[in-house]
Amino acid sequence: MSATRYLPFVGRLLIGLPFAMSGFSKLGAYSATTGMIGAVGLPFPPLAFTVAVLVELGGGLLLIAGYRTRSVAAALALFSLATAFSFHSNFADQNQMIHFLTNVMMAGGLLQIAAFGAGAFSIDNRHQAGEPGTGAAVAAH
Repeated sequence: MSATRYLPFVGRLLIGLPFAMSGFSKLGAYSATTGMIGAVGLPFPPLAFTVAVLVELGGGLLLIAGYRTRSVAAALALFSLATAFSFHSNFADQNQMIHFLTNVMMAGGLLQIAAFGAGAFSIDNRHQAGEPGTGAAVAAH
């Protein structure tokens, strides 16, 4: 058994967990989060809050589980880029530039997951014939 069979799961965990934690923490900070959303000029802060929680918490958990991994990773990549440009585009502030680049790096990792799939230890590959991880990723995901 090759150690590389475990790497896709570890990668999904390391990317999905911060998303899930961020979404979960937003549930306890409704006013602060909607205030930040409104401060950057985005319309309908309550709706944006709901979308952010669903994408971060739901997407993070789905990514960790490896369910519909390609689609979820692509959606999280788009969310990361939208967040980078909406909230972290003040490049005169070094802290904001670091957050911007972090979001861009996360999007890059997520696009790798979207391209190569969930790996052997995932819901996506639970019905695959033969040894897990030896065949192509499930095409529908």
